Amino acid sequence: MEHFRKQAVNDPAGDDLAILMFTWIAGNPDLLNRFLGLTGLEPQHLRAFTEEKGFAAAVIGFVAGHEPTLIDFCNDNDVRPEAVSRAWQELEAGSAFGSREGDF
Repeated sequence: MEHFRKQAVNDPAGDDLAILMFTWIAGNPDLLNRFLGLTGLEPQHLRAFTEEKGFAAAVIGFVAGHEPTLIDFCNDNDVRPEAVSRAWQELEAGSAFGSREGDF
């Protein structure tokens, strides 16, 4: 893809990708403010949010749902957009059926 500066070599999946994204978002005040605004979360609740079942899908959805943000994230972290899309789809499918232990 022409938008990417270099060959992506890091394709984390699921929760690992969400943690990488959340760290990246937290390092950018404008993105963090947008994330907080869209989710309705308060800064003091972010730590607790990372423990919730929907955390990974919400964070990946936030990045994947805005192409400029997705491109910036992928470039900054050497992650292919296809890996983001795949992780998002897997997490969304899993959350619909309860994919974590104890969800059934």
